[in-house]
Amino acid sequence: MEYTDEEILELLGKQDGKGMEMLFKKYYQPLCLSGYRYIKDKQKVEDIVQELFYELWKKRANINIQTSLGPYLRTAIRNRSLNFIKGQRIDFADEDELKSFTSNESSTQEDLETTELETFINKVIDGLPEKCRMVFVLSRIDELSYKEIAEKLDISTKTVENQISKALKILRAEVTAFRERDN
Repeated sequence: MEYTDEEILELLGKQDGKGMEMLFKKYYQPLCLSGYRYIKDKQKVEDIVQELFYELWKKRANINIQTSLGPYLRTAIRNRSLNFIKGQRIDFADEDELKSFTSNESSTQEDLETTELETFINKVIDGLPEKCRMVFVLSRIDELSYKEIAEKLDISTKTVENQISKALKILRAEVTAFRERDN
């Protein structure tokens, strides 16, 4: 039986191990895939995801998640992955490593720019008006249909369409401004 996010959070709040088990079964693999977008080391990503689950377990009695569980966890993994990247020190044991690093510099620069843009886009999404943000996250991140979103939020599908249109308009304008600043 698959538990809903609300049921999982309720079980966690009751300090029931079943809640953690269901959370792990539902989100471990997707969170690893999400983390791998930032860190191309499977073992390190798995460590980061496991650390997140451990922190959730430690704080299970006081968990108060205001958004959907999936986006909350993906944001947590993104932030932890970016923090890991920031904390990395580069030590060059010899000159060959340095040469190899400089030859990969352009792809690394592109990766950094992509990460920077993703971070910026996530900040813009977080800054959207609440209803607009909720609809956008349910559509683009949770991949719900407009009809499912309308039912979940008890609004019309036309309102969903309008909120998505509004979010995309804001995102386009902000990303255009961001790119112009970098040029």
